[in-house]
Amino acid sequence: MAFLPVSFEDMNERGWEQLDFLYISGDAYVDHPSFGHAIIMRVLESEGFKVGIIAQPDWKKSEDFKRLGRPKYGVLISSGVIDSMVNHYTAGKKKRSGDLYSPGGKAGFRPDRAVIVYANKIKEIFKDTPVIIGGIEASLRRFAHYDYWDDKVRRSILVDSKADILSYGMGEKPIVEIAKLLRKDVPVASIKHTRGCCYLASYDELPAEIKNALDSNGSKTVAVLPSFEEAAEDKKTYAEAFKIQYNEQDAVSGRILVQMHGDRYLVQNPPSLPMSVSELDRVYALPYERTYHPEYKKFGGIPAISEVEFSITSHRGCYGGCSFCALNFHQGRVIQKRSQASVMNEAKKLIWTEGFKGYIHDVGGPTANFRSIACEKQVKHGVCKDRQCLHPTPCKNLIVDHSEYLDLLRKLRALPEVKKVFIRSGIRYDYLMLDKNDDFFTELCEHHVSGQLKVAPEHVVDRVLEKMGKPDRQLYDRFVKKFYNINRKINKEQYLVPYLISSHPGSDLNAAVELAEYLKEHGINPEQVQDFYPTPGTLSTCMFHTGYDPRNMKKVYVPRAPKEKAMQRALLQYRRKENYHLVIEALKEAHREDLIGFGPNCLVKPLKGMKFEAADGKPAGKKPSYKSSSGKKSFEKKPSGRRPAADTPKSGGNKAASGSKKLSAGNEKSIKNRNRNTDRNPSSPGRKTADKKRKGR
Repeated sequence: MAFLPVSFEDMNERGWEQLDFLYISGDAYVDHPSFGHAIIMRVLESEGFKVGIIAQPDWKKSEDFKRLGRPKYGVLISSGVIDSMVNHYTAGKKKRSGDLYSPGGKAGFRPDRAVIVYANKIKEIFKDTPVIIGGIEASLRRFAHYDYWDDKVRRSILVDSKADILSYGMGEKPIVEIAKLLRKDVPVASIKHTRGCCYLASYDELPAEIKNALDSNGSKTVAVLPSFEEAAEDKKTYAEAFKIQYNEQDAVSGRILVQMHGDRYLVQNPPSLPMSVSELDRVYALPYERTYHPEYKKFGGIPAISEVEFSITSHRGCYGGCSFCALNFHQGRVIQKRSQASVMNEAKKLIWTEGFKGYIHDVGGPTANFRSIACEKQVKHGVCKDRQCLHPTPCKNLIVDHSEYLDLLRKLRALPEVKKVFIRSGIRYDYLMLDKNDDFFTELCEHHVSGQLKVAPEHVVDRVLEKMGKPDRQLYDRFVKKFYNINRKINKEQYLVPYLISSHPGSDLNAAVELAEYLKEHGINPEQVQDFYPTPGTLSTCMFHTGYDPRNMKKVYVPRAPKEKAMQRALLQYRRKENYHLVIEALKEAHREDLIGFGPNCLVKPLKGMKFEAADGKPAGKKPSYKSSSGKKSFEKKPSGRRPAADTPKSGGNKAASGSKKLSAGNEKSIKNRNRNTDRNPSSPGRKTADKKRKGR
């Protein structure tokens, strides 16, 4: 099967005079099921629609948008796999130098706020053509939302883009329904009941059900949110509005949400119903080319494909409930999985893909070991409101079972052409520790770890973990101990690579110091630390903006000052020379001068000429000496950076799988952190695609 049209020549080869739908994408065209634009276009194609794509058009000129002519039914617009602002700027608001989703990995191929720019341009060129926006940027900005880059509350992106419909979430079902209605000549302004969609309307244009709810300030089927103006003016009101939104994102129990913007109403219909196993199988069986368009070869290709080319999405959704993750607003908390046969068929396709060397890089979803629904109740009644499946304690109704996922992994690694099947999309260790059967944990270490297993404790201070929606430190310590014990039993030397977040709401300087002490104690030297990045659609961003935890409306400490954020980050990498002065300053400010010195628990040495007290309270200004049992002077040994001896594997252990070098926890290789919005980053109208770390798919 050929790539979909990108030019008039491609249309002529197919005998097409006009497209039914034109897709405008902020990403380069990659025809792979990890990219939302590929899935949405292939789904529409399978329904008999003529679809073409203009990827990364020159937004400064109208001509580029006219490349494929005016479409018959509508234009679909997405910023790409990642929110364009996250794609362009770091957490420190500095311009990024590259773009993995663009030719040659170069930046500058898409504008800031791409959805708004593209939609306004299309409205200017094709005035009467329906415009449907979607993908991560549109999906997570569908309500009045705090924007980190403007440092203010912005209106719904539907208002600023002037689009007709916003498709949110995993958008196959909504886009097919909309497309069929438009083919029947139903006016786009009359499409008001499609699940997984938002629209704007005046009071007179609203359905009677919503009018009645507005007149009585809500009903059993409609929830009325504080208006944009109210949310923008008062932070507590913003937090209250967010809580309502957060609790109504379930396809079974979620109500219609209404938020006034000026003299019009933003209406969000309930999310799309979860896709069945057969429906999801059909989506992944479509004829993808599984690579980038040939026109990019001269530029060196599209770097992002390397992260997903030999990976398989086995399911969608996540009930982990991390506060900094936007999955609740996009993929949802209900797991939707493919059949084992579907996954096996894709694995067999990988085997015949050019460049395949026997290694399947990943089999998973947002959380790899969530392959089934959390509990039977979700099927009929939907997810619980005001209650997470795992946090603060695991629900008694939670189904803990890795057997089906383990069976799938066994079948995959039994394929003759497959040398190794890795899991790189993340393991939820608290769920793993609930399983009384250790078969999955053992086989995970034995067959599916390439020397290093990436896990996400994010922090170790319980008061911070509570705000993050993560399990407490004690559980993580138990998991670490069990991981190394299992590896010792199977005679393998493998290590944990922890993801850590600095400056998350709830984390003050003392918490950062505690985390630094933990890293010192356990010989962990993180190469990369993720500074908390406030992105639309997360509980953590609501806390950052308002100073309130919307779950209980209690006040939360928020580190905002750039200096404090820099100090918190420096503490996590206190060994780096460039962080030395910041660490000294942070320890002084936290009144933890006891960690400055030459003792075994000190983080850094004192500045030259600096006066401080040693642990015994006596003045000290130079490196102390110690007497050994023989009476001779000896110096305190520096920590090796390795984990405690009790957890050290037996000597002579196997090398890490696939040739990875042996590595101590204190000498970890640099590994890129997950993108936290994009964790979780789709790129087509109303759908979530995987980012490079397989968080969206």
